[in-house]
Amino acid sequence: MIGKVDPDRLEGVFSQTGAPDDNVLVGPAYGEDTAAIRIGEQLLVVNTDPVSLAAERIGEIGVHVACNDVAASGGEPRWLTAAVFLPDESLLDPVIEQLDTAARGAGVAIVGGHTEYAPERDRPLLTLTCLGLADEYVPTGGAKPGDSVLLTKGAGIEGTAILATDFRDELDLPEPLLDRGEALFAELSVLPEARLLREDATAMHDPTEGGLIDGALELAVASDACVEIERDRVPVRDSTEKLCGAMGVDPLKIFGSGALLATIPEERVTEALDALAAAGIEAAAVGRVTEGEPALALDGERITEPVRDDLYGLWE
Repeated sequence: MIGKVDPDRLEGVFSQTGAPDDNVLVGPAYGEDTAAIRIGEQLLVVNTDPVSLAAERIGEIGVHVACNDVAASGGEPRWLTAAVFLPDESLLDPVIEQLDTAARGAGVAIVGGHTEYAPERDRPLLTLTCLGLADEYVPTGGAKPGDSVLLTKGAGIEGTAILATDFRDELDLPEPLLDRGEALFAELSVLPEARLLREDATAMHDPTEGGLIDGALELAVASDACVEIERDRVPVRDSTEKLCGAMGVDPLKIFGSGALLATIPEERVTEALDALAAAGIEAAAVGRVTEGEPALALDGERITEPVRDDLYGLWE
C-alpha cells in the first residue's frame, strides 16, 4: 500500500521522539508538517519531505514541497539538504539541475545532503529538509470557529502537472492542453501568498498528498474543529478538470502543492483577498471553520478518515 502511515499508527511514532528539549516549541503532531525550535530571539522552522513516485520533474517538486511547508508555518525558507537516490547515472545531471534551478528561484541555498546510485529502484527517490527562520509560528492547528477558509490558485495543481508529464503518453488529449498542464509546475511555490497571509492567518497548510480533501481534514483535526467546504466554491483550472476527467481522478484528491490553505478571521478576509489579488494571486473563500467534532464537511458529507491520493492507483 502506497501512502502515509495512518493516524493511529502515527501516535506510536509521535510517542518516541528522543531526548526532551525545552527549545522545541512544536514537535511531531498529526497535521503539523514542521517543527519550531527556539534559537535566540527567532524560531528555526524545519521540514523534511520525500518525493518518490513522480519522476519527470522530481527535483523541482521536491524543492517546492519542502520550502512550502516552512512558508506555510510562517517561516522564510533559507537552507536545504537533499538526499538523492537514483536508479542509474543518466538521471544525475537532470535531477541535480532541477534542484539547483528550483532552489535558486526560491532564494534557498542547498547546504548538504547525500547522493548515491540505487539500481534496485525503478524511480528516483529524494528526501529534502528545509530550514527557515520565523518571528511567529503559524500552525496547522490554529484555526478558530468563525474563521473563513481561503484557498489560493486552485485544487490539484501539482497533480495536474504530474499527469501532464509522467502520464502524458496515456492521455489522448491535445498537446496544447497537456502543455498547459505541465506549465503548472511554474506555480508550485506558495511562498508569495504565505508571506502575504502569515500575519493574519490563524492557521496555514500546504495540501500535498491526498490533495485539498486530506489537507483540509488535517487542518480540522489539528485544530480540533470542523472545516466546512463547498466544492463549487473551490477553484479548479480548466486543464486540471480535463486531465483529471481523462484519467478518472478527483481534482480535490490529487497532490495539491501550489495551493495554500489558510484560515482567516472573518473581519480580515476582504483585506486578505484584496492583497492577494493585488499581487496577482488567485484566491477564493471556499468555506468556514465551525465548532464540533474534528472533520471535513464537504458539501455536507462528513469526512473523518484520511483519503488515499487518487494518483497512487495510477502508479500501482
